[in-house]
Amino acid sequence: MSGAKRVDPRRPYRIGPNGLRRIVLGETGAGDLAVGASRNSEAPRAKPLRTQVAATSWHMAIAHAYQGRLDDHAREAIAAAAILAASETGVIAVILGAFHENAAALGADKVVIVDDLDAARFEPRREEGVVEALINDYQPEHIFMPDNALGDGDLGRRLIAKLRASAATHVSEISGKHVAVGWSGGGCLADAPLPRFVLLQAGAVDSNLPFIGAGEVLSVPLAADVKDVCRDLGLEATETGSIALEEADFIVSAGNGVTNVATLEKLAGCFDAAVGASRVAVDDGKFPRSKQIGASGKSVSATTYIAVGISGAVQHLQGIKACRHVIAINSDPGAPIIKRADLTVVGDAEEVMQALIARVGQARAQSETPEGQV
Repeated sequence: MSGAKRVDPRRPYRIGPNGLRRIVLGETGAGDLAVGASRNSEAPRAKPLRTQVAATSWHMAIAHAYQGRLDDHAREAIAAAAILAASETGVIAVILGAFHENAAALGADKVVIVDDLDAARFEPRREEGVVEALINDYQPEHIFMPDNALGDGDLGRRLIAKLRASAATHVSEISGKHVAVGWSGGGCLADAPLPRFVLLQAGAVDSNLPFIGAGEVLSVPLAADVKDVCRDLGLEATETGSIALEEADFIVSAGNGVTNVATLEKLAGCFDAAVGASRVAVDDGKFPRSKQIGASGKSVSATTYIAVGISGAVQHLQGIKACRHVIAINSDPGAPIIKRADLTVVGDAEEVMQALIARVGQARAQSETPEGQV
């Protein structure tokens, strides 16, 4: 008989800030998990206000929203503005597109939301006019933007050229005095003093701030009327199946626990999502190699990733580490994927998928959600 001590899984625990259960060492008393949670869980502590001093100068962050939210890259731009701000420096976030999140939690003291200028539209002159009016009003010392291909990088470069401002792009390192960018093929860093415009690479800043901003919502300033030389023809509809997994915003992925591929494909169709698979499902011949997600397949960065019947091997978790929301459907409550998931449904994969398909159909039939959205 082994003399190794075994941990009682029913002993008291606390819920950590990331939502995971942590057993409390040194405490005794067994009981069911629900009782342990209610007795030992602690509400997360409220974060302090970054500053209570009236602003005499400003930092500005500018980013496009998509479907009412900011991606991690945009959050990092606002975080950079807040982290480098002195106590007398306010942070104003300019959000182009509808926005349904808490700007204070992102570090912004003031936020301007331009609902009808999201990333799906192309009105470059109007974008410039609105943002330039705000820059003229607040005269920010530094302006932070994500350097991406979704419109922010393009807008930032147009503003830099128009205002003839000092700037740095592809910034991978930043402090209150300097910025650094990759040089010589990324083999070394080139330093420069902190310029007025800073276009950040993804991952340059930690957006998990220890403080919050005031979050005051301002009205959109009146910009001068402009005659745009471009005409927006809208987005061309694309078949979900033709979109590369690396570019998909919504993915439904199958693992060894999926016995009926047709059901999974039907579920993906309900959500207008791309179909992916684990290595095991691909090796079993259920899906082509082009659908494989993981270290030996493709790395994805979807906003929503539904893992159906996937246990969550290290290689697969590596491939989905950039996904924002992960939902797991699994019959094993101890599967590794559950630690990564933001939401887990424990149950038979086929039954849960059929229930989801029926519920989505019911929601659309009763006009609970617009067609094509869930």
